[in-house]
Amino acid sequence: MALSPKLDLRQTQSLVMTPLLMQSIRLLQLNHIELEQFIEQEIEKNPLLERLDASDDTILFGGVHSEHRSDSDQDLRSDSSADRVLSDDADSLWLNSGETTSSSAMSDTFDSSLENIFPDDPGSRDFIASDLASQWKSSAGDGYVSSGGENYNLEQVTAAPLNMQEHIREQIIFAFEKAEDRMIAAELADQVDEIGYFRGDIAELAIRIGSSVEHLEKLLFVLQGFEPAGLFARDLAECLRLQLRARKRLSPAMDILLQNLELLAKRDFHSLKKLCRLGDTEIIDMLREIQLLDPKPGTAFSSGIADSIIPDVQVDQAPDGSWRIELNSETLPRVLINNNYYATIMRAKTSPDEKTFLGECMHNANWLIRSLDQRAQTILKVATEIVRQQEQFLLQGVAYLKPLNLRNVADAIGMHESTVSRVTTNKYMLTKRGVFELRYFFNAAIAASEGAEQHSSQSVRHQIKILIDAESPDSILSDDTIVEMLKEQNIDIARRTVAKYREAMNIASSVQRRREKKAEASATKSNVRSGFIAPPRVGLLAVGK
Repeated sequence: MALSPKLDLRQTQSLVMTPLLMQSIRLLQLNHIELEQFIEQEIEKNPLLERLDASDDTILFGGVHSEHRSDSDQDLRSDSSADRVLSDDADSLWLNSGETTSSSAMSDTFDSSLENIFPDDPGSRDFIASDLASQWKSSAGDGYVSSGGENYNLEQVTAAPLNMQEHIREQIIFAFEKAEDRMIAAELADQVDEIGYFRGDIAELAIRIGSSVEHLEKLLFVLQGFEPAGLFARDLAECLRLQLRARKRLSPAMDILLQNLELLAKRDFHSLKKLCRLGDTEIIDMLREIQLLDPKPGTAFSSGIADSIIPDVQVDQAPDGSWRIELNSETLPRVLINNNYYATIMRAKTSPDEKTFLGECMHNANWLIRSLDQRAQTILKVATEIVRQQEQFLLQGVAYLKPLNLRNVADAIGMHESTVSRVTTNKYMLTKRGVFELRYFFNAAIAASEGAEQHSSQSVRHQIKILIDAESPDSILSDDTIVEMLKEQNIDIARRTVAKYREAMNIASSVQRRREKKAEASATKSNVRSGFIAPPRVGLLAVGK
């Protein structure tokens, strides 16, 4: 059989992920901060996109509602819901070839001094006194500084936050007289980790720099007196000891207690009383004092800034009992397409490449607008279904939170589970019970006994915490007892699941709780007999973890 070329026509189906489709999917999982950054990048790349000022309330993007539209806004395109028509005056200004090109006019146009845009050309500069010019780091040294306007306020310039290493170096300068000691102290400071603990090896460091271990220990002792107290500690016990020493509260009994933190973590007060030769009242008082200390003093210099949570959805109850669900207008991007600029440039004498570029920009801009609108509608649709499913939680609290998974919501709104998963990532809902991440409403189902309705894992955790908080020192609930009590409430759960939930809520075991509450009860009785009223109890922390 001879081989010969031929044409073969076949019809196949395939799913192709185009870049625009991938962009639309990506927009679903972005939170409002990431979305703002993405839109800023698109505006820089696309000349047809522009942002609507926050003061302009003619359009609220997202398809939720519109405020008021003037007569000049009636020709806005319906497919993009955000196209803006420029006036004829703006066209004449844009195409005006007789525009002033003076340095002052250009500086006002670019919102910057001319030397920042064209460094080789002279520009307007503000004069400052010669005695301040040498102290001004941004000054060129000739008594001038770049234009900042007449309202420039030096007090508004903030300094960079002081980190832990800089704070230590400042104290080293005043703590040691000899330059050699300062150099060794700086070397010791380099061995401090981010939480303030010294992780170096004194013996190895002494050999490396040619000094004695005794001398390095003396220098480390001085460094351990730096602020904040607890820096340069080698373990948790030493960190707590340094803080108590700074407060002048390091007694021999307290030192013995710090040497036995394992017993304190287990709440073995019986052994601690023998070691410290103290009663329940003194042991409890020392425990409360330890709980007020900072086990990680270096974290005070952490430069990380926690972003404030801005809810994406607002849920309110209407007077008739229904739920009013709206998107937060602060998180909705206000993006417009400049159709008039596109039409003006396309009518002008432009090259085919330029017209192709503008055509691609218009296509990308329209796709971005539609993707943002689809994102807003999808978030609103998912939030509406969540409110419908979890209505009893909004009315009565976490005990009535129902089990819910992504498939339930996806089937109800006719979308894929992956879409619901992307929508609920880093999105928050504002309700009368607080701000919750959309993921909070999705909980695993806990089986119910006797054919009753299933319970959510979050409501079961809440019920376990209520039972433990209500226990008395004489009747501490074990995990098996909690299982039996939950079965009386038609909650069928295993003992290991109760233990897992209890540990996740940082609740001690029944043995530790029994020891602690008995010691507190004994201390309270002693205080009552002596006429002393104990101060309010501070929340217990897990010591040694």
